[in-house]
Amino acid sequence: MVSKYIYIKIGIIVLIIAVINSCKIGYSFTGASISPNIKTISVDYFPNHALLVNPSLSQTFTEALKDRFVNQTSLELVNDEGDLQFSGAITRYTTTPAAITGDLATQTRLTIIIQVKFVNTKDENQNFDKAFSHYADYPSSESLDAVEDQLITDIVEKITDDIFNKSVSNW
Repeated sequence: MVSKYIYIKIGIIVLIIAVINSCKIGYSFTGASISPNIKTISVDYFPNHALLVNPSLSQTFTEALKDRFVNQTSLELVNDEGDLQFSGAITRYTTTPAAITGDLATQTRLTIIIQVKFVNTKDENQNFDKAFSHYADYPSSESLDAVEDQLITDIVEKITDDIFNKSVSNW
């Protein structure tokens, strides 16, 4: 004979499971807070309009931005007219002395600025047109050619993080 307490325990467990499965909490470990009605993202190619041009920077940045959203959200990447749309251009790519000792620069700074236009077709209050910038320093004793690829990787990662946080995180 089965005790009535077992039925009560089974009922409570079923109720808890039903409540948990019916709740949709908009939290993710990436910090993204994306409305359920947003399904797609489109990222236009970001041309390089800086005076000093790195030939691979446009492609590197554009692909890094796409990868950030594809890998950390469930959004589908589409060519045009996504629910979330990114466009813009690389506007600055410069090197400047960063640390000077006596008359010599001991550190040089690579700075990249990217103008980004973000359109959220489901909530225009989220739209922005903003410049994102980051820099990385390297020893002046090294040539830019020797360290450029790693510096670009580091800077692009920081800029894509900032764009991701600004567009889909409520931080």
